[in-house]
Amino acid sequence: MAKVKTYAFDTASLLDSEEAVSVFLEDALATNDPAFVAHALGIAARARGMARVARKAGLSRESLYRALSTDGNPEFATVLRVIEALGLKLTIAPAE
Repeated sequence: MAKVKTYAFDTASLLDSEEAVSVFLEDALATNDPAFVAHALGIAARARGMARVARKAGLSRESLYRALSTDGNPEFATVLRVIEALGLKLTIAPAE
């Protein structure tokens, strides 16, 4: 029987446009899970280039990786800086 070679899937590879990143993060926010939202921000930052996002956010790449990991707990100020560095804005709307 032939062996099947598999590859790790990287969600960041699908985030190839601003619209894709925006929809991805909207869906993450809809979960109301802070850890998942932070992780999703990390995926979006990797899709856009972690070093570039960190630089625009005024953070080191290492601290950004740590803050946006599944075990991270970023400050709200960090979240806002990352959102801005991604070229996005956080808006509030009435719950449906």
